[in-house]
Amino acid sequence: MTTATDILIPGIAGDGSLFPIEKLRAHEDAVFHLAISVFLFDGDALLIQQRALDKYHCGGLWANTCCSHPNWNETVEACAHRRLGDELGISVPLERRRTVEYSADVGGGLHEHERVTMFVAEVNRVTLPLAPNPDEVMATRWVTPDALSREVISHPERFTPWFRLYLQRYPDLSFNSL
Repeated sequence: MTTATDILIPGIAGDGSLFPIEKLRAHEDAVFHLAISVFLFDGDALLIQQRALDKYHCGGLWANTCCSHPNWNETVEACAHRRLGDELGISVPLERRRTVEYSADVGGGLHEHERVTMFVAEVNRVTLPLAPNPDEVMATRWVTPDALSREVISHPERFTPWFRLYLQRYPDLSFNSL
């Protein structure tokens, strides 16, 4: 199994140029780096995932459909497709939306400081052949914006810091306006 110290991801220098950095080091040192987030919708329902307990941070917490970091010299589009396959066993056409930046403490001495390219897709949950990888995902479920908002307000500790930030910025999940 590949670990966070084995993977090189694109860090972002002060002049905007990219440089390779170990994924774990990027999170230990709060180095600005590239990431992706994917949101699959069936109508107004969003597919969310509960991260596997053994993830190196935020294990057991709920997040958007899929999120990760491109490998060094990998495009964000290729990463989004690769990680959907790795995490959920699926391949669907994705639409690239806007890029957002955030910074958040993710616990355990780790910090996310990311430039995230967001991707969305409309799917049919009845015919979507989900096959979650247990090394990555504990559970999945579909949730409407209202139900998700109520749950995040009631139990914010159940959700990853970045997902809570996305929901603060886009409470109605209208990523189509991104």
